[in-house]
Amino acid sequence: MRFLATALLLTATLAQADDRPLRFSVVDSWAMPLAQIENGELTGGIMFELFNEAAHELGRTAAFHIVPRARIEQALLSQSVDVRCYVSRTWIEHEFDNYRWTVPLMVQRDLLVVRDAPADRLETLPSQSVGTVLGYHYPRLQPLLDSHWLTRDDARNQELVLKKLRIGRYQYAISSEFALSWFNRELPEAERLRIASVIEETPLACMVLDTPEVRADEVLSVLAKIKASGKIEQILDHYR
Repeated sequence: MRFLATALLLTATLAQADDRPLRFSVVDSWAMPLAQIENGELTGGIMFELFNEAAHELGRTAAFHIVPRARIEQALLSQSVDVRCYVSRTWIEHEFDNYRWTVPLMVQRDLLVVRDAPADRLETLPSQSVGTVLGYHYPRLQPLLDSHWLTRDDARNQELVLKKLRIGRYQYAISSEFALSWFNRELPEAERLRIASVIEETPLACMVLDTPEVRADEVLSVLAKIKASGKIEQILDHYR
């Protein structure tokens, strides 16, 4: 009888896991092509496609939890999200023992971007303000900020950073390659923002909550399968 009760409990737990939506975190400052957020809902973009693809492969429903950037680590600590994606180990301040890491799924290239200023490297810029995203950490930029040689001019998301560069609020900005390509896509060639130099390349992965309800092994396996199949590159190609 004890064995039967245990088996029934396990079956009920697994059934509950299949029924419960998989909760993906969405940072509220994400912008296209990473994410389209309308009226507090994720409705499109790279992460929307990736999350739905993963949920479909798992036979589960995706639930999108919009989280302010400043509260994302608190969401992990409270286990209010099951999966956090588009993240690097170098970006987090704490160890989250209840979360497991996927294989790297994509690479973010951070670029120094200009409108019409001379191309240059970050370390050789004249003293000035540089366009950045509020709350983002830029390891290569930090020593220049600490020395007060450069200062940040923050905007809420990557799109606003590039808009401010285009209207001349500053001469240089830092942007991901994804965001720059998306921003330039409908501009005449003469008006497109240009790459001055590559600042760094960062492999990005997902963190998956390791609980029976989430079934982390399955989620990790499916995300690795999606990566190996080339599906992620296909998704990225939609926005290049």
